[in-house]
Amino acid sequence: MKPGSRLKSTACTSEVVVIRYGSGTLACGGAPLSESGGEGGELNPALSGGTVMGKRYVDEAGTVELLCVKPGKGTLTLDGAPLVLKEAKPLPASD
Repeated sequence: MKPGSRLKSTACTSEVVVIRYGSGTLACGGAPLSESGGEGGELNPALSGGTVMGKRYVDEAGTVELLCVKPGKGTLTLDGAPLVLKEAKPLPASD
């Protein structure tokens, strides 16, 4: 996968764009993400936290960053570990 690739969930309606990718298996709702999307993936109830359009999701190490372009019911994961929302950097105070 390379930056700019668009991935679709096979378990829900989530779609993401790859911003940064190191290695590992990306999934949403327990089903793998693919470029073609499609049906057949089953949403895991334990991984149904949902995605929010316009938000960036990262792993703990910061090696993977995904931008959600279409929301869905599944939770994004890397090798089974949930991705978290990327926090905005605070702007410096101006006097």
